[in-house]
Amino acid sequence: MKLTAKRLVAMIIGMGGLLSAASPVFSAGGMPPDPVAFTNSMELGDIRQAEQWLDAGMPPDYLGSRIGTGLMIGAWEGKIELMRLFISRGADIDKLNANGESALALAAWRGQLDAVKWLIERGARINAAGRQWSALHYAVFAGHAEVADYLMAQGADINARSTNGSSVLMMAVYEGHPDLARKLIEKGADRTPKNDWGDGALEWAMRQNRLEIARMVSNPDEFNIAVTKPKESWGEPVRSLRTSKELENLLNIRETLVQRGFSTEAVDKRISVERMRIVRSEMDRSGPARAATMEITASRAKPQEQSANIIYDDKGKAAGYKAPPATYFGTPKMPPKGKVKNY
Repeated sequence: MKLTAKRLVAMIIGMGGLLSAASPVFSAGGMPPDPVAFTNSMELGDIRQAEQWLDAGMPPDYLGSRIGTGLMIGAWEGKIELMRLFISRGADIDKLNANGESALALAAWRGQLDAVKWLIERGARINAAGRQWSALHYAVFAGHAEVADYLMAQGADINARSTNGSSVLMMAVYEGHPDLARKLIEKGADRTPKNDWGDGALEWAMRQNRLEIARMVSNPDEFNIAVTKPKESWGEPVRSLRTSKELENLLNIRETLVQRGFSTEAVDKRISVERMRIVRSEMDRSGPARAATMEITASRAKPQEQSANIIYDDKGKAAGYKAPPATYFGTPKMPPKGKVKNY
């Protein structure tokens, strides 16, 4: 049998549990489809299979193994007919997946302008709840200017804050999109917000050595002060470079496909999903350094016999806690004179 590109993709990714050639149907007991098989079929736009599952009793908001519901996968892939099917069966247009992402946010992240318009025309909520990643965050972060323009024209909050307090403008700074940064500023975006870790647009611009953007997000005095500071004072530049075991596996699969001259479209979609997960995780966790927990043992009788050991968790990382800020600023009370004991 001839090994086609499509068959090879299915075989290779299937070995990693990421793609399944089979499309199981409900059992007699009415069990839902396997989450991996469901996601694979929806990514391929298999409307007939989706109809069979829905007819058999699958909830319209059934969550697959990645991305989310059928509606979310349709938005991610830009498959309008798939989206239409799930909406017609009662899917919640504003439902969030495990990462707090709506179908609209996922469409915006992928630059699926037609899907974004389709969802908004049917009443999708444009702005996320407070301190959540919004569709505009995603569009700006990914550099999709047309999507960002449309969202802003429809009333997207240009000053929305993410889970850690990062603004939409900060997304443009982080990924180096000066045109989007300029557009946001021209529309009145606030340049001053700082996230939970004290970083703002200027800090990120200087850390990434993006002087053009740094000048945009600051006034002349602030910029002049910023450029005179030592480069190291801004911290090490951080880009979306963290990896994971899954991402490494996907990249290896992609390399194999390239070497054999086959299409990488299917695996590229999975790489995009995993990279976004890593980026969000990185940005949401960035913050004050954690103080490692140190266990110290000593003896009054034998002061020379003492030891200090850092406590590690089950993943081999130093256990610790976030160093708390100072909470007392007054003058400490001293004991009355004559009451102090000398030991």
